[in-house]
Amino acid sequence: MTDVIGVDLGGTKIAVARLTGHALGDSTLEPTKLDGAEALLHQLVELVQRARGDELDGVGIGVPSVVDFDAGRVVSSTNIPLADVPLREVLSDRLDVPVFVDNDATVAALAEAHDERLRLVARHLVMLTIGTGVGGGLILNGRIYRGASGGAGEVGQTIVGMDLSGPVPDAEGFPQRSSLEGVAAGHALDVLVDEFARAHPDSSLGRRAAAGERLTGVEAVQDAEGDDPDARRLIELWGERVGLGIANAINTFDPEEVVIGGGAARAGELLLEPARRTSAAYVLPGLGRRTTIRAARHGVRAGVLGAALLAVHELRAEAAPAPTQEVTR
Repeated sequence: MTDVIGVDLGGTKIAVARLTGHALGDSTLEPTKLDGAEALLHQLVELVQRARGDELDGVGIGVPSVVDFDAGRVVSSTNIPLADVPLREVLSDRLDVPVFVDNDATVAALAEAHDERLRLVARHLVMLTIGTGVGGGLILNGRIYRGASGGAGEVGQTIVGMDLSGPVPDAEGFPQRSSLEGVAAGHALDVLVDEFARAHPDSSLGRRAAAGERLTGVEAVQDAEGDDPDARRLIELWGERVGLGIANAINTFDPEEVVIGGGAARAGELLLEPARRTSAAYVLPGLGRRTTIRAARHGVRAGVLGAALLAVHELRAEAAPAPTQEVTR
């Protein structure tokens, strides 16, 4: 029975949980130490040591960064101080067990390809994690697909809208304004809410803004759940933008499932219904007939579960090409 630890390393918090067989234990949560690489490395070692039992076969870590998987090196990172750090080598030496490092959205996609009993139920899956940014992960033929340099799956950087009435605009810093992340990340919804409140001072959102309340997408989702028609329309617009990105994913990969994770998943059908409707209109006829578009089933636990499954997959790669039981759809 495999005994591993999954680590979900985020820009604000770290979640650590132990996976023994098919049972994922409770997560330990701590704020991320961002005052330097060495402080963060020390924190990661302490958390793993605290979670490990008598046996430990390996550790999987998901990080919000571009990762060279083969080398276990964080290539670039904007939210954590680990850029150019050989994370796998450093942690393997300090923990004396194999360590595997990958992008956080990628390992979340691996988790979502499995059901609650950790059986592989989707061999072809695209995951969009929509929060502060828009990340992505790919599962193809039941395996993580990383591409030539380890950065495949950045669906958030696909271009979904650009004025081409003249020359192609100069590229800007990331995210590009015309990318899916530029128009559908959490901050883009915040902008929609703010602009609407300013333009419609007599609306419920407008009155709250005039009273000094700071409004974000979170408040818009809450109001939409309470049947505020203006808030519902804003979330619908957000969902339509997400739907364009989903259409790109379906046209490119023809997956069994497209999964929405991150903070956007909390909006549920308020976002998913317009996303499905829009994506269907933009998918090439004949594609998407077997594609399910849904919210993440594992919720906030997808990151730590996926990191643990990453370790399981890599530890068993040579012994068994399909380390988890596959369920016929």
